[in-house]
Amino acid sequence: MTREQLIEEVKKEAEGYFARGEFFCSEAVAQTINRLLGNPYDDNIVKMASGFPIGMGKRGCLCGAVSGGQMALGMAYGRVHGEPMNEKMFPAAAALHDFVKEEYGSTCCRVITRQWAGDNFQSPERKKHCIEITGKVAEWVAERLISDGQVEVK
Repeated sequence: MTREQLIEEVKKEAEGYFARGEFFCSEAVAQTINRLLGNPYDDNIVKMASGFPIGMGKRGCLCGAVSGGQMALGMAYGRVHGEPMNEKMFPAAAALHDFVKEEYGSTCCRVITRQWAGDNFQSPERKKHCIEITGKVAEWVAERLISDGQVEVK
């Protein structure tokens, strides 16, 4: 599988989880990137992402895909007690933030989805928009991890 094929597969996997209703944005990104990394965490990792959808518990703040992406970056660059901070963590986290802000004008769920305010995913357009963001974040994270050698392409 080529690099491009792998990145596209990651994007489609994350989008598929959301589209099928299996996971929301943050959960889909965390699950997909965990699989990409070879499952360093068991499937319970998704539980940690479950409070972030729709802007942190449906409050419209930080986009769930972004928070899921940040968690996914932590899977690769994070630390445990007693370890120094990985020098790549903050630049990667900042770059993801900046990518989403540039792409959508904000990292805030209510801003990114303002045209569907109060919709609560009743319109297919709102769901499609959020599925797209979820896929783009997973794609961005995958690209970053591959470029950095965290994921090997055969």
